Amino acid sequence: MSIRNPKQALYEQFAIVAKALGHPLRLEMIEHLAQGARSVEALAVKLGQPVANISQHLQALRRAGIVSAERDGKFVYYALADESVLSAFAAVSGVAERQLAEVDRIVRGYFDARDDMQPVTREELQALMRDGLVTLIDVRPADEFALGHVPGAINVPLREVRAWSADAAVGREIVAYCRGSWCVMSFEAVAALRSLGHSARRLENGMPEWKAAGLPVEVAGLIVTNQTARNAHARKGH
Repeated sequence: MSIRNPKQALYEQFAIVAKALGHPLRLEMIEHLAQGARSVEALAVKLGQPVANISQHLQALRRAGIVSAERDGKFVYYALADESVLSAFAAVSGVAERQLAEVDRIVRGYFDARDDMQPVTREELQALMRDGLVTLIDVRPADEFALGHVPGAINVPLREVRAWSADAAVGREIVAYCRGSWCVMSFEAVAALRSLGHSARRLENGMPEWKAAGLPVEVAGLIVTNQTARNAHARKGH
Protein backbone atom coordinates (compact mmCIF):
# COMPACT_ATOMS: atom_id res chain seq x y z
CA MET A 1 0.00 0.00 0.00
CA SER A 2 1.54 3.29 -1.11
CA ILE A 3 1.49 6.42 1.04
CA ARG A 4 0.77 9.58 -0.92
CA ASN A 5 2.52 11.89 1.55
CA PRO A 6 4.76 9.91 3.93
CA LYS A 7 6.05 13.04 5.65
CA GLN A 8 2.54 14.18 6.52
CA ALA A 9 1.65 10.66 7.65
CA LEU A 10 4.62 10.63 9.99
CA TYR A 11 3.78 14.04 11.40
CA GLU A 12 0.24 12.87 12.10
CA GLN A 13 1.69 10.00 14.16
CA PHE A 14 4.09 12.33 15.97
CA ALA A 15 1.12 14.56 16.79
CA ILE A 16 -0.62 11.64 18.50
CA VAL A 17 2.24 11.43 21.00
CA ALA A 18 2.38 15.21 21.44
CA LYS A 19 -1.38 15.37 22.02
CA ALA A 20 -1.20 12.57 24.60
CA LEU A 21 1.43 14.53 26.52
CA GLY A 22 -0.59 17.73 26.36
CA HIS A 23 -2.34 17.46 29.71
CA PRO A 24 -0.93 18.45 33.13
CA LEU A 25 -2.41 15.43 34.90
CA ARG A 26 -0.86 13.06 32.37
CA LEU A 27 2.53 14.67 32.87
CA GLU A 28 2.15 14.18 36.61
CA MET A 29 1.15 10.57 35.98
CA ILE A 30 4.34 10.08 33.99
CA GLU A 31 6.34 11.45 36.94
CA HIS A 32 4.73 8.86 39.23
CA LEU A 33 5.10 5.97 36.79
CA ALA A 34 8.77 6.88 36.43
CA GLN A 35 9.16 5.71 40.05
CA GLY A 36 7.84 2.24 39.17
CA ALA A 37 4.86 0.30 37.85
CA ARG A 38 1.49 1.16 39.38
CA SER A 39 -2.05 -0.14 39.26
CA VAL A 40 -4.84 2.24 38.28
CA GLU A 41 -6.11 2.17 41.85
CA ALA A 42 -2.72 3.00 43.39
CA LEU A 43 -2.14 5.82 40.93
CA ALA A 44 -5.58 7.25 41.68
CA VAL A 45 -4.73 7.34 45.39
CA LYS A 46 -1.37 8.98 44.70
CA LEU A 47 -2.96 11.71 42.60
CA GLY A 48 -6.17 12.11 44.57
CA GLN A 49 -8.29 11.43 41.50
CA PRO A 50 -11.24 9.12 40.75
CA VAL A 51 -10.20 5.72 39.37
CA ALA A 52 -12.33 6.25 36.27
CA ASN A 53 -10.55 9.52 35.47
CA ILE A 54 -7.09 8.00 35.90
CA SER A 55 -8.08 5.00 33.80
CA GLN A 56 -9.25 7.24 30.97
CA HIS A 57 -5.98 9.17 30.92
CA LEU A 58 -3.94 5.96 31.08
CA GLN A 59 -5.76 4.62 28.05
CA ALA A 60 -4.88 7.77 26.12
CA LEU A 61 -1.23 7.37 27.10
CA ARG A 62 -1.32 3.71 26.16
CA ARG A 63 -2.78 4.39 22.71
CA ALA A 64 0.10 6.79 22.10
CA GLY A 65 2.64 4.15 23.14
CA ILE A 66 3.75 6.14 26.16
CA VAL A 67 2.82 3.52 28.76
CA SER A 68 2.51 -0.26 28.70
CA ALA A 69 0.12 -2.43 30.69
CA GLU A 70 0.33 -5.89 32.22
CA ARG A 71 -2.37 -7.78 34.07
CA ASP A 72 -1.64 -9.62 37.31
CA GLY A 73 -4.75 -11.23 38.72
CA LYS A 74 -7.49 -8.65 39.05
CA PHE A 75 -5.10 -5.71 38.79
CA VAL A 76 -3.59 -4.08 35.71
CA TYR A 77 -0.18 -2.49 36.23
CA TYR A 78 1.02 0.40 34.10
CA ALA A 79 4.62 1.40 33.47
CA LEU A 80 6.45 3.79 31.17
CA ALA A 81 7.01 2.16 27.78
CA ASP A 82 10.75 2.85 27.92
CA GLU A 83 13.28 5.53 28.84
CA SER A 84 12.49 7.59 25.73
CA VAL A 85 9.36 8.78 27.59
CA LEU A 86 11.56 10.47 30.18
CA SER A 87 13.55 12.08 27.35
CA ALA A 88 10.33 13.45 25.87
CA PHE A 89 9.24 14.72 29.28
CA ALA A 90 12.62 16.43 29.73
CA ALA A 91 12.43 17.97 26.24
CA VAL A 92 9.00 19.45 26.89
CA SER A 93 9.98 20.90 30.26
CA GLY A 94 13.28 22.15 28.84
CA VAL A 95 11.59 24.16 26.09
CA ALA A 96 9.12 25.57 28.61
CA GLU A 97 11.94 26.59 30.97
CA ARG A 98 13.77 28.42 28.19
CA GLN A 99 10.85 30.04 26.40
CA LEU A 100 7.95 30.67 28.79
CA ALA A 101 8.12 33.69 31.07
CA GLU A 102 5.56 32.13 33.45
CA VAL A 103 7.86 29.15 34.05
CA ASP A 104 10.69 31.52 34.93
CA ARG A 105 8.39 33.39 37.32
CA ILE A 106 7.36 30.18 39.08
CA VAL A 107 10.94 28.95 39.33
CA ARG A 108 12.15 32.23 40.80
CA GLY A 109 9.17 32.70 43.09
CA TYR A 110 8.92 29.19 44.51
CA PHE A 111 11.89 26.96 43.76
CA ASP A 112 14.73 29.48 43.97
CA ALA A 113 13.26 30.87 47.18
CA ARG A 114 13.80 27.45 48.77
CA ASP A 115 17.06 26.48 47.10
CA ASP A 116 18.99 28.84 44.86
CA MET A 117 22.24 26.86 45.12
CA GLN A 118 23.72 24.78 42.33
CA PRO A 119 22.43 21.22 42.78
CA VAL A 120 24.75 18.26 43.33
CA THR A 121 25.45 16.40 40.10
CA ARG A 122 25.22 12.63 39.93
CA GLU A 123 28.97 12.41 39.43
CA GLU A 124 29.66 14.66 42.41
CA LEU A 125 27.28 12.68 44.59
CA GLN A 126 28.97 9.40 43.72
CA ALA A 127 32.35 10.85 44.71
CA LEU A 128 30.99 12.29 47.97
CA MET A 129 29.28 9.01 48.85
CA ARG A 130 32.40 7.02 48.04
CA ASP A 131 34.43 9.21 50.39
CA GLY A 132 31.74 9.11 53.10
CA LEU A 133 31.33 12.89 53.11
CA VAL A 134 27.55 13.24 52.90
CA THR A 135 24.32 11.78 54.21
CA LEU A 136 21.95 11.03 51.36
CA ILE A 137 18.22 11.12 52.05
CA ASP A 138 15.39 10.03 49.78
CA VAL A 139 12.36 12.14 50.69
CA ARG A 140 9.81 10.19 48.64
CA PRO A 141 7.10 8.14 50.38
CA ALA A 142 8.18 4.74 51.66
CA ASP A 143 6.37 2.79 48.91
CA GLU A 144 8.31 4.65 46.21
CA PHE A 145 11.58 4.18 48.07
CA ALA A 146 10.88 0.42 48.14
CA LEU A 147 10.60 0.36 44.33
CA GLY A 148 14.26 1.34 44.10
CA HIS A 149 16.60 4.00 45.46
CA VAL A 150 20.15 5.28 45.24
CA PRO A 151 22.43 2.82 47.06
CA GLY A 152 23.21 4.08 50.55
CA ALA A 153 20.24 6.46 50.71
CA ILE A 154 18.10 6.74 53.85
CA ASN A 155 14.35 7.02 53.41
CA VAL A 156 13.16 10.16 55.20
CA PRO A 157 9.73 11.11 53.81
CA LEU A 158 9.28 14.86 53.68
CA ARG A 159 6.86 14.98 56.62
CA GLU A 160 9.54 13.32 58.80
CA VAL A 161 12.51 15.48 57.82
CA ARG A 162 12.34 17.89 60.76
CA ALA A 163 12.07 15.12 63.35
CA TRP A 164 14.85 13.12 61.69
CA SER A 165 17.17 16.13 61.54
CA ALA A 166 17.17 16.42 65.35
CA ASP A 167 19.51 13.42 65.47
CA ALA A 168 21.50 14.31 62.34
CA ALA A 169 25.00 15.63 62.86
CA VAL A 170 25.21 19.39 62.37
CA GLY A 171 28.08 20.22 60.02
CA ARG A 172 27.79 17.07 57.93
CA GLU A 173 26.31 17.89 54.55
CA ILE A 174 22.96 16.36 53.66
CA VAL A 175 21.87 15.75 50.06
CA ALA A 176 18.17 15.23 49.35
CA TYR A 177 16.45 13.84 46.27
CA CYS A 178 12.96 12.79 45.22
CA ARG A 179 10.97 12.18 42.02
CA GLY A 180 12.67 14.46 39.52
CA SER A 181 14.06 17.88 38.68
CA TRP A 182 11.04 19.86 39.83
CA CYS A 183 9.72 17.58 42.56
CA VAL A 184 8.85 20.05 45.32
CA MET A 185 9.67 17.60 48.11
CA SER A 186 13.44 17.91 47.74
CA PHE A 187 13.23 21.72 47.67
CA GLU A 188 11.06 21.74 50.78
CA ALA A 189 13.39 19.30 52.53
CA VAL A 190 16.47 21.40 51.77
CA ALA A 191 14.72 24.58 52.96
CA ALA A 192 13.63 22.88 56.20
CA LEU A 193 17.09 21.47 56.90
CA ARG A 194 18.79 24.80 56.30
CA SER A 195 16.33 26.56 58.62
CA LEU A 196 17.41 24.09 61.32
CA GLY A 197 21.09 24.88 60.85
CA HIS A 198 22.10 21.99 58.60
CA SER A 199 24.18 22.18 55.45
CA ALA A 200 21.91 20.78 52.75
CA ARG A 201 21.70 20.59 48.99
CA ARG A 202 19.54 18.66 46.57
CA LEU A 203 20.52 16.18 43.92
CA GLU A 204 20.33 17.27 40.32
CA ASN A 205 17.24 15.61 38.81
CA GLY A 206 15.85 12.64 40.77
CA MET A 207 15.42 8.90 40.93
CA PRO A 208 14.06 8.37 37.38
CA GLU A 209 17.00 10.23 35.84
CA TRP A 210 19.41 8.29 38.04
CA LYS A 211 18.02 5.02 36.69
CA ALA A 212 17.92 6.31 33.11
CA ALA A 213 21.63 7.14 33.37
CA GLY A 214 22.27 3.43 33.96
CA LEU A 215 23.47 3.92 37.53
CA PRO A 216 22.99 1.16 40.13
CA VAL A 217 19.78 1.04 42.13
CA GLU A 218 19.21 -0.63 45.48
CA VAL A 219 16.08 -2.78 45.72
CA ALA A 220 15.26 -4.84 48.82
CA GLY A 221 18.91 -4.77 49.87
CA LEU A 222 20.20 -5.84 46.46
CA ILE A 223 22.05 -3.70 43.94
CA VAL A 224 20.22 -3.83 40.62
CA THR A 225 21.71 -2.72 37.32
CA ASN A 226 18.98 -3.83 34.90
CA GLN A 227 16.89 -0.66 34.74
CA THR A 228 14.10 -2.17 32.67
CA ALA A 229 13.23 -4.92 35.16
CA ARG A 230 10.07 -4.47 37.20
CA ASN A 231 10.11 -4.63 40.91
CA ALA A 232 7.83 -7.05 42.69
CA HIS A 233 7.24 -4.43 45.38
CA ALA A 234 5.22 -2.41 42.85
CA ARG A 235 2.50 -5.04 43.06
CA LYS A 236 2.36 -5.66 46.78
CA GLY A 237 0.68 -2.35 47.44
CA HIS A 238 -1.40 -2.54 44.22
